[in-house]
Order: sequence, then structure tokens, then C-alpha cells
Amino acid sequence: MASDLLDDIMRAIPYESLCEVTLECAPGTIIGEKVSRWVQASINRVSLGVQSFNITELRATGRRHTAEEVKSDLALLRSAGINNINLDLIAGLPHQTRESWNESLDWIERLDAPHVSIYIFEIDEDSRLGQEVLLGGNRYSARTLPDEELTAELYQTAVDRLARNGWERYEISNFARPGWQSRHNLKYWQLEPYIGFGLDAHSFDGRYRWSNPDILDKYLRSDQPPLKEEVNHLEERFFVGLRLMNGITPTPEERRKFAEPISKWVNAGMLEEDGNALRLSPQSILLSNEILQDFIQL
Repeated sequence: MASDLLDDIMRAIPYESLCEVTLECAPGTIIGEKVSRWVQASINRVSLGVQSFNITELRATGRRHTAEEVKSDLALLRSAGINNINLDLIAGLPHQTRESWNESLDWIERLDAPHVSIYIFEIDEDSRLGQEVLLGGNRYSARTLPDEELTAELYQTAVDRLARNGWERYEISNFARPGWQSRHNLKYWQLEPYIGFGLDAHSFDGRYRWSNPDILDKYLRSDQPPLKEEVNHLEERFFVGLRLMNGITPTPEERRKFAEPISKWVNAGMLEEDGNALRLSPQSILLSNEILQDFIQL
């Protein structure tokens, strides 16, 4: 996004109400002049989609940056006063091994960003890679994907190393040093209202969800307000709230409504009860989707 356009957008927002403004960036695309303009526009947090620090993995996924460029990006951001930085890593990429994953985690520790996100690689069945995997082919590095067992091991390795070095997991995929949790991430998991502007942007007002068209031509030509879908708070509170490591404290009504799945997963050791609080157990994190869907009434 051009700096002038970013300035125009940010001027539409009352500056006195801003506490955290995150800009997502592709590593290797940051220059000093841009960063200075970001700071002037009240950007105070930057998230870098690193994915990996291993050159083979990066090239297999079409990423052009290098580990050294990420290092330079962080130095540039910090020199401009932006210290609230997130780095994304993905477990399960093509060509990924235990050795290459630990190489990426070594870089995370050296760069010492206060926030780290660890995601599991998900194959889009409509993508070229996804179609090749379904066909059992070997193009697009399809045969080099680690299996599910190894991917789970890599994720757990990251959890253990980050914990030893001071990053606390506060949500399934998000880790932060104390006081550096992402405020906008927490809004989603705590069911607080948010508003989205632009193509395919999603919004939630506390009662309804809605989204803008995800096709540009349709978005530009649409003169109808988006359809709103009423949220079932009982279901949503479990479905999103249990993603947080602190879990939730169910009300008596919620305990009655979800008595069966609560009992099922507590007895299986996948949910833990601590007083009135309910949360995922450490061993259940990678099975969370299976657990959470039990709290949605189909």
C-alpha cells in the first residue's frame, strides 16, 4: 500500500482512540522511508509473515525473502521505534525436517521478537499443491510434505522451546512475552465487537456477524448492505473462548446445555477443570477442532 493512501485511511480514524495498530508485511519489502511514514500514521505494531527461515522451504512456497533480510527488517523497525513485532512460522511446509525447523526456531530466539505465531500448514484443495497431493503426484513439492505425526512433533517442539525462552502460549497459535499479547487477536477470542472495511472484510457487533464480498468486481458494484447472521453466544463462547489457554468460566446455564460434551472431553483428558474454569489440556491442542465442534449444535 502506498504511504499516501495509508495516511488517508488512518486520518479517518480518531487518533486519540488508538492503542494498537498492526500492519502486516512481507519480509524483505521494508525500507526506511516507508517505516518513517508508518510511524507518522500511528502504526505501532508490525507482523511479518516469515513462515520459515530455511531457504529451501521458502522457495518451495514461493517466498522470496531470506533469513538475513528478516534480521535487517527487525533492525529497521526497532530503529524507528517499532518494538512490538510479530513473526509467523508455519509447521508442516514442503521439505521441512526436524533440523530445518530447529534452524527456524534458532532464528526466532536470536531475533527475540516479543510475539510469535505458530501455524500448522493447511493444504488448500483448490490450489495447485492441494490438487497434486490429492492426485498422489510429485509436482509442487507434494511428495516432500512432512506427515501429520512429524508436523505435530514440530509444533510441540516450538511450544517447548518458546516456553523455555519466555514466550507464553496464550492462544492455540499465539505466543508472547508477558504484556505483549496481541490486543486485536484477543478481541476475536473474547467475542468483543470489531468492524472490517474493504474487500472480504468481516465484522461483528456483539450480536451479528457479516462480511463484504470477496470478489473485487462484486464488491465495487454492490450497493446492498451485507447480510447479517445472528450469533449463538452460548456456542460461540465455547468455540472461540476455549482457544485461549486460560479457557472460559461457564455459567450454570452453559454447563447444563453442554453437560454431555464437557463430561465427554474431561473424562477423555482433553479438557481440564480448574475450579469453575474450563480449558483445553496441553495434549489436546492439536485435536482442538474435533473438540470445539462438539459445542456447535448442527
